[in-house]
Amino acid sequence: MRLCAPDYINDQIWEMEMDVSEQAELSLQTTFGLRARSMRLFPRFAEGGKVVTSPSQFSEPITVQKLYSNFIGLTFSPFNGLFVSYEVRVPRSTAICGRFIITNQLPSKRSIRFEMCSVLVPTGGHAMAHTQMQLVNVLVGQTGELIPTLFLTGGPESGPGPQPSLAVILDLDPMETRQLTWAQATAVSHQESFEQARLIAAQPWDAERARIEMINMRDTLQIQTPDEDWNAAMAFSQQTALGAFFPANEHLPKPSFVQARQPDHGYSPSGNGYDYPASWSGQSALEAYYLSNVLIGKPALIRGVLENFISVQEKNGDIDGKPGLGGQRGRHLSMPILAALAWKLYQATEDEDFLKGIFPKLLSFFWVWFSPANDRNKDGLPEWTYPYQTGYEENPLFDTGHSWSMGVDITFLHSPALAALLYNEARILVKMAEKADRGDAVTLLERQAKKIKVSVDGLWNEATALYRYSDRETGLSLKGRLLGKLKGPGTLKLQEESKKPVRLLVQLQAQKPGASRPEIIVGKHASEEVSEVISGAHFRWHHNGLVATSEKAHGQIDWIQVKNIDPKDEVIISTVDCTTEDHTLLLPLWAGIPDRKRSQALLRRTILDTNRFDQPFGIPACPLLSNEETTSVCMSVHLPWNLLVAEGLLAYGFREEAASIFTKIMAAVINNLKERSAFYQRYHAQTGQGLGERNALNGLVPVGLFLQTLGVQIISDKKVRLEGTNPFPWSVTIQFRGLKIIRAMEYTQITFPNGKSTRVENSTPCVLEQ
Repeated sequence: MRLCAPDYINDQIWEMEMDVSEQAELSLQTTFGLRARSMRLFPRFAEGGKVVTSPSQFSEPITVQKLYSNFIGLTFSPFNGLFVSYEVRVPRSTAICGRFIITNQLPSKRSIRFEMCSVLVPTGGHAMAHTQMQLVNVLVGQTGELIPTLFLTGGPESGPGPQPSLAVILDLDPMETRQLTWAQATAVSHQESFEQARLIAAQPWDAERARIEMINMRDTLQIQTPDEDWNAAMAFSQQTALGAFFPANEHLPKPSFVQARQPDHGYSPSGNGYDYPASWSGQSALEAYYLSNVLIGKPALIRGVLENFISVQEKNGDIDGKPGLGGQRGRHLSMPILAALAWKLYQATEDEDFLKGIFPKLLSFFWVWFSPANDRNKDGLPEWTYPYQTGYEENPLFDTGHSWSMGVDITFLHSPALAALLYNEARILVKMAEKADRGDAVTLLERQAKKIKVSVDGLWNEATALYRYSDRETGLSLKGRLLGKLKGPGTLKLQEESKKPVRLLVQLQAQKPGASRPEIIVGKHASEEVSEVISGAHFRWHHNGLVATSEKAHGQIDWIQVKNIDPKDEVIISTVDCTTEDHTLLLPLWAGIPDRKRSQALLRRTILDTNRFDQPFGIPACPLLSNEETTSVCMSVHLPWNLLVAEGLLAYGFREEAASIFTKIMAAVINNLKERSAFYQRYHAQTGQGLGERNALNGLVPVGLFLQTLGVQIISDKKVRLEGTNPFPWSVTIQFRGLKIIRAMEYTQITFPNGKSTRVENSTPCVLEQ
């Protein structure tokens, strides 16, 4: 976004394929957002009778020299002694271009035929074909309304190969170098596509590259460790994140991001973005918080994301959970992590005016959570309204999308994660109030924080060393159990009496789609006394049929009558299980709620338990529910939640353990970059295999966590905070806008842009300034 101005409605996204299999090409690929079956651009080299397109045939393999969000630079040798520098740049959403610098390194003259191939498989139209426009040989195709046009400098002719191409004969003397530039533009008319391609090919390439490199040095951290894979993963993560942003528009005042950019994405047939998938339909608060830990060098960009949330705030304080660049709204209250994000930005910039300006908005948003719409029983401990509001939509306790998920109505349970988020917001708002000279807000915030903490402390389970869900009304955290099954309409006799009231979960397993909604009558005593009627309106669709949660908690149940179902349908009645374990239950550690003893128990007995959360590639979502059927969900490592847990560990001084989590995350990320050339939305905790969408922001390396674990905070290029010691097994060098930090095992050396150098040899927290 900062290197060009991508179009949110018509963003043609390209992906480079460097597969070394025999049939592969060094190709750029897209589908124009599913407006073509495929579009490929790749070079072909010929000398004598030998023709080379596949990297597997190259004399010297491909080496990536430069990588930015809209630029990549490669070197390779297709033939012995023929050195090629290949750079690709995306100047706008509707065009892509490249430059080849080809050098003959042999002591003899040689003749090389260079071809740029363009292969289109259209959804309607025709493949790429040779034609002339303004006396220039070009390739033109059509897919739907789009007219891809390939332009090549050097006076090309139509290529002789099996694919459509433009060819140039290069007669190279020893050590002679030739340069060729190509550009392909894809607009909705022949003339517009040709003009775009011709003008882009004529742009001064070196000046554009210098501009890109200068902006990159300004906006990203250059991190060097002895492990080149770590260096590449952290650099690539920052570039991928920057490439996910789109400019501000009439719907959001600041640039916003999409979750992933793939060749199939980027086109809205409706022209407004309302038909985009969820990954392109708005920014969520948890994603924004995570992104702030990827783009450490761009606090102003993340501040804009926060301001987007504030821009959609209602008069009553509501902030939508997913505002989008197309005017989309999530229509649910945002996760309460915005004050935490604001405080992180303040720590990175020390901008008190920013805090003073945003504090009233965040304070109003905080109190919305305690309104009757969110705190349904007015006990001071709110409930979630929707599973997708939580940032962990696949939670088996609440999810309805799998046959094995329970589908409990989330509004009937108290969540330690939500309470922890609100407690942390209250603590941060107190700090902000002091900075903003708003002492009048402190007393109420402290009182609310204390009340939340008492409630969360009551959710601690000493036996499992973990926090647990509790029933909204009873406050109990009971294990679920099966009460009975019934096929077809009828009455289930139970004689169930419990000293502890239980909430019912009713699941209807339908034999055919479109099952009618049943009516469930819960009664006690033989006198047909009705305790509750669960009407059809209470049922929600479930993967296997329907599911409903009783509105009441029942101490005595003698019979349950089932009406309005097919004779072949089966009703399963059980009690709600509040003892399931998932990674969100670790969040009180991040909020600073447990005392020292409990934090150690949470770490030693739970996080480091190899039968639960201590897995080879990170902390899994819900390991105890994992089996062959559920493993892709339950053993998923969600990096935003791993980040929060690791930040909690650091706050309690468990630096080595936080470093271990980060190292495991890096192992998963690097394995997928090497084997599958992509980041992934999630990673399997035991195998490291990537899961979910490719190149999703939630699967990027949290560079900020690396710095936190390292004990380094860059406030600016002129101010650095150090804390603790380096827990990693080697020295780390960080460079940012002329600032250089060497974080060794025994010391830290800081050189500021003006040349001033300082050496620190102890672990006492300190702030160093130029």
